[in-house]
Amino acid sequence: MSQTALNFLFIGISFAVYIVIALRTRAGSTKEYYTAGGGVSSFANGMATAADWMSAATFISMAGAVAMSGYDASRFLMGWTGGFVLLTILMVPFLRKFGKATVPDFIGDRFYSKWARGVAVICAIFICMTYIMGQVRGVGVVFSQLFGIGIPAGVAVGSAIVFFYAGLGGMKGITYTQVAQYCVMAFSYTIPAVFIAIVITNQLVPQLGLIGHYTLGGEQVPFFEKLNRINAELGFQEYTTGNLSMVNMFCITAALMCGTAGLPHVIVRFFTVKNVQAVRNSACWTLVFIAVIYLTAPAIGAFARLNLIEELHTKKYADAPAWFREFEATGQMVWVDKNGDGAIQYFGPRKSAAGTNRVFQGEQPIFPAYDAPENQRLGAHGERLLANKPDLSNPNELWFGNDIMVMANPSMAGLPMWVVSLLMAGCIAAALSTAAGLLLVLSTSISHDLMKKIVKPNLSDRDEVTYARWASFVGLTVASYFGINPPSAFIAQTVAFAFGLAASSFFPTLLIGIFSKRMNKLGAISGMVAGMIFTGGYIIYFQFLGGTKDQLLFGISSEGIGFVGMLINFAVAFLVRPFGDEPPKEVQQMVEQIHIPTGAGKASHH
Repeated sequence: MSQTALNFLFIGISFAVYIVIALRTRAGSTKEYYTAGGGVSSFANGMATAADWMSAATFISMAGAVAMSGYDASRFLMGWTGGFVLLTILMVPFLRKFGKATVPDFIGDRFYSKWARGVAVICAIFICMTYIMGQVRGVGVVFSQLFGIGIPAGVAVGSAIVFFYAGLGGMKGITYTQVAQYCVMAFSYTIPAVFIAIVITNQLVPQLGLIGHYTLGGEQVPFFEKLNRINAELGFQEYTTGNLSMVNMFCITAALMCGTAGLPHVIVRFFTVKNVQAVRNSACWTLVFIAVIYLTAPAIGAFARLNLIEELHTKKYADAPAWFREFEATGQMVWVDKNGDGAIQYFGPRKSAAGTNRVFQGEQPIFPAYDAPENQRLGAHGERLLANKPDLSNPNELWFGNDIMVMANPSMAGLPMWVVSLLMAGCIAAALSTAAGLLLVLSTSISHDLMKKIVKPNLSDRDEVTYARWASFVGLTVASYFGINPPSAFIAQTVAFAFGLAASSFFPTLLIGIFSKRMNKLGAISGMVAGMIFTGGYIIYFQFLGGTKDQLLFGISSEGIGFVGMLINFAVAFLVRPFGDEPPKEVQQMVEQIHIPTGAGKASHH
């Protein structure tokens, strides 16, 4: 059976399972649409939360970041895992006891204001839209490679599938679909890693291979020593050293951590279980399931980095492996023969006096039209030509998107075809699971918190679900556009912007709302607006309006500015609070009450 046939078989089976689950668990009420009826077991919810959590950025792009950046990419590992601990300790048990199914619902009631609810809805829309962009981009990357089509067409196909089962089943359908998706992800991520570890390190456990010896071809050298030496020889920094400044590394990690604790699509998952105890049990299971992937990602990234260099550097294009041509055909790998020797040269910026290793001029490859003459489309060696002019300031001839590293890894290591197909199924499951969860939060923020709570208080349950489905359609359409034209070509970086927005808006407001009974609506609204405007404006300026590195605030990149936005949110909230009235007594009592363990009685002053 061919690789294409196997891909269709594995992905077709997984899609059939997802669609059957969506049909059998179709939401029949707003409670089922928003919280799956509140009866999901802790074990199942832990698995579903892990799937919701492990997005395309985690599954596809995080290992790509590790492969290309080495030590610097640990910001994703530390930020995302640390943030989940914050979320489970500081947020979800209290929010679950409060009993509101959405973040804007909590903020609206806690700060007794439609204005607070409205600002929270706007924040949720911005966060979810930014996050969904990364997911649909991930879907597009995978479908592009799977079907041999362009990324725009891949985004369109994936978006249609997400809309079908997310809009149809609501949280009830998504929950059980995500259980199946986690199983696909876990097997598709770990099995290739085990095979690759055996091939290049002779170790069954990938993590042991990472700290063990490189043994391929009869060598016996510590794996990291081998990787560091190769990187240095080619003009890259050593794999185990970092390039980011300490301030930037800290701010990015902190923004990812605090942003995680403020992500609405993860918070809402803990409303699908029965009670607060089930929330804590569910959180423990989630951490176990997340660990399976996160402890494997560094090994996959490091293996991919070494395999890429060993397989392509100095190899004649005519002798390049078949997988290289497959990625070249979909525009995800590019070779420009700058010196005319017919060999693929892969060098880092230290091999150039200009300090760059750009293959061509411009940020992204531009290809001639498909109906252009053949001599404009194909080079002397049969390679795919670019419309971009080559960048002759450095000797590097190889360009590729970091997000393909995970998908290419099994092929680079020469693994069986069914392993490649299994990995493809996992990549799609990762992107679809998180996109569906985000789409649900986006639609409920509009239908429940905006339409039901602010615009049309008499809205019926049926009409509320209808509005939610229309909101899903519109939101996914907009996200698809930005998935085709993303603010960053790197999925993990696009998603990091969403974490920054969450860190600067929801995290401080939720934390203050839970632990400060004296915070009033004026302070909370002012803090949210200030944090969101500062962070959003900073990201827009440096991503869309031509901001340069020398203009960065203290050298902090757009990925890390959410941490500064969070501090601004806290500062503004507490500075403005004295200018407003004290919160109503019932609100203060409510805040005290959610801190009391179940069965301890009502809170009282002493």
